[in-house]
Amino acid sequence: MELFQERGYDRTTVGEIAARAGLTERTFFRYFADKREVLFSGSKDLEKLIVETIAGAPQATAPLDAVTTALEATAPMFEERRARSRTRQTLIAAHAELRERELIKLSSLASAIAESLRERGVARPAASLIAETGIAIFKSAFERWVEDTKEHDLSHHVRGALEELRLVTAATGAASSTRPPTKASRRTQRSSP
Repeated sequence: MELFQERGYDRTTVGEIAARAGLTERTFFRYFADKREVLFSGSKDLEKLIVETIAGAPQATAPLDAVTTALEATAPMFEERRARSRTRQTLIAAHAELRERELIKLSSLASAIAESLRERGVARPAASLIAETGIAIFKSAFERWVEDTKEHDLSHHVRGALEELRLVTAATGAASSTRPPTKASRRTQRSSP
């Protein structure tokens, strides 16, 4: 992270990263596929925590609630890394290849969440939809957390994103039930006795 800030992400080489860490390039490649992976090194730990928390939720817990509880459980993992997370997000936002890698990691996390939900008995289409919804909640909450000058923890922002989602979907449902009838529905109404 220091090298990326000092020299810029594009100009930093794997050799420089390895040297700064007191390693050889060969040792670096035992741990990371490339320099992008340095910024995503905790993704497997994050996935494991989320999946285990979903698996450990009481069976009566609604699937989306199990997912958001798991997302909230990640808050302590991130809290100790707030400054690093801000720097990391700035780097990712500035480089297309890092944004692409982040999307790949989030897609992998969504797949793991969906699989965990299926193991709890949630049907495949619903599990996938809930997992993707969980990722949307996580992304929104994480962005808010990184930018939060009051420094609320991540779980605060997860709850806020979930509440906002519920308000939006409730409003969307109300709006769709008050839409004016379409031409086809008016024809059906006229032809009905």
